Amino acid sequence: MKRMVHFAALAALAMSCDALAVGSIANVAIIDRDSGVTLDAHYFHGEYWVAGTPGGRYAIEIRNCIGGRLLAVTSVDGVNVLSGATAGWNQSGYVFNPGERYQVTGWRKSDAEVAAFTFTDAANSYAERTGRPANVGVIGVAVFRERPPPTVYAPRIAQSAREAPAPLAGGAGGFKGAMAGQSTSVAGRTAAASAGAPATASVSPANTPGAKLGTGHGEREYSHVEYTEFRRLQPEPDEVIRIRYDSLDNLVAMGIVGRPRPTPPAPNAFPGSQERNYVPDPPG
Repeated sequence: MKRMVHFAALAALAMSCDALAVGSIANVAIIDRDSGVTLDAHYFHGEYWVAGTPGGRYAIEIRNCIGGRLLAVTSVDGVNVLSGATAGWNQSGYVFNPGERYQVTGWRKSDAEVAAFTFTDAANSYAERTGRPANVGVIGVAVFRERPPPTVYAPRIAQSAREAPAPLAGGAGGFKGAMAGQSTSVAGRTAAASAGAPATASVSPANTPGAKLGTGHGEREYSHVEYTEFRRLQPEPDEVIRIRYDSLDNLVAMGIVGRPRPTPPAPNAFPGSQERNYVPDPPG
């Protein structure tokens, strides 16, 4: 069977799902790793947008909000973050236990290392540098529920030869095996790439004053994962979460967010007298 990437003890247990994040089966939020702040998701014309800081590192935080395991096939700028292939739903992804959350911090380079996600000019993005600039500026998570294992029924105790139960299919031991031809989710580095359709823009690029933001291939970092098996409940995702991003200046120019207004300093009624509320430092 093919296997899916599963994070080990690094994943933290979530007690409840974040109502401010995007998604319902899974919650997705974009984290500024330099400040630890969750970026605000602005809803505009049917899409969610976040403002990234050029040069800053970011993470995609995914949280499982249901009682079963989930598979999250994750893409940045139309590229699968695990394999580097042009993103498709049938590819490898991260597996989440119930209530689990994990921060995807970069392009996976091995079982123990990633290249950090960094906000950068679109011309320097990993997608454009690998000849795929059409979908720069979008983060996607396709979420799949897991197919439950086949039900196994224990035979009754035979009261007589006439009531003796028939043997269960699947061989010795009385346990039913997996159905013939039942496929697992595509996983690992052997997954075939499928071309993704270009993102549909809801705002004209002509309204964007500055360089468009993309995601770069940053410094290598430690990030350990393990492999696990996962059978998808259905071939189509149960939920697709899509978050677009650009610089704050561009989001303001497109009318997605308002320009923050500086707060004027409060006037001091007694500027010549400074009150001392705490213990002062000793001399020297």
